[in-house]
Amino acid sequence: MQFGERIAALAVKVQQQRGIIETEEATKNAFIMPFISTILGYDVFNPMEVVPEFTADIGIKKGEKIDYAIVRDGEVQILIECKKSPAGLKFEHASQLYRYFAATNARIAILTNGEVYQFYTDLDAPNKMDSKPFLILDMNDIDETLIPELRKLSRDAFDLESIVSAAEELRYIGEIKRVIASNFQEPTSEWVRFLSAGVYEGQFTQRVRDQFTGLVAKASKQFLTDQVNDRIKAALGEPNVPSIPRQELVASVTSEPVVEADLEPDDGIDTTLEELEGFHIVRAIVCKEVKANRVVYRDAKSYFAILLDDNNRKPIARLHFNRAQKYLGLFDANKVETRIPIQTLDEIYEHAEQMRATVQLQMAA
Repeated sequence: MQFGERIAALAVKVQQQRGIIETEEATKNAFIMPFISTILGYDVFNPMEVVPEFTADIGIKKGEKIDYAIVRDGEVQILIECKKSPAGLKFEHASQLYRYFAATNARIAILTNGEVYQFYTDLDAPNKMDSKPFLILDMNDIDETLIPELRKLSRDAFDLESIVSAAEELRYIGEIKRVIASNFQEPTSEWVRFLSAGVYEGQFTQRVRDQFTGLVAKASKQFLTDQVNDRIKAALGEPNVPSIPRQELVASVTSEPVVEADLEPDDGIDTTLEELEGFHIVRAIVCKEVKANRVVYRDAKSYFAILLDDNNRKPIARLHFNRAQKYLGLFDANKVETRIPIQTLDEIYEHAEQMRATVQLQMAA
């Protein structure tokens, strides 16, 4: 398996087992030791490479231990501190890492709960661990752009100087991406002011702020949708032309009462970015069977429907994301829906064949 494929395989395991992991030891055995061995490539059973319960007395602090130390050429290079899954990670959890970092030759420290890996180095002051990570790997939402940098820490491609030299750029890019993502979800006043200044020349009053807050949020969602659409069309080699107008497609539906209900104003309906991402995953899956512009969505209060030709009699799938437990709704030959619980959007890909079969049936009907 390639490096990225090994990460993806471990991510699937994490997503499948996270609900039954209750202790720190279980987290280490199920998630973190496989990460050290299969991803980073170090032999967890060789004390010359991986030292569990690593101890290095510091001043008056005696007997403190770090969960793992990775050794290369007789020197400690990476320190790893573990917390139980699914506990959240805070910098306070890294207090021992912080002290040990200064007492060893390690340049990389990792704080993890088996699901999220936070990588630290000493950008701000030599031999003093930074308070902010330069790289964050989330096994529930893998950023593929980080994989080449992560590989530099693996046993076979270890390149400490390269990753440390790139750490500052990685840290700031990561923080900027998180700020952008946060503002796309819920725009701050500063973000609204910045964007509205390019289109509105009047005074930025409270009324203007309130008006543009909604407009910025809506424009952000539409921008993301357009970007994903363009990438799908480019991948499929399709011309970037408008889809069939909704009114023309609705005219082909024979069940008038259902159509009227579906066309009622969307009062109280909030189409989320997660629903849109799920829609684009489904559309990318079934485009092997049908042109992408024939796959559309309709959002309702209780579910998010994905349809063929905007026809509510030709359902492809439904996303039930407006609840704590998310479900993917799939349809059989009789159009009976089965709801499958999912934790992440990536799990949609596991049902690709059934969705393609559903589209084939809908097209033949």
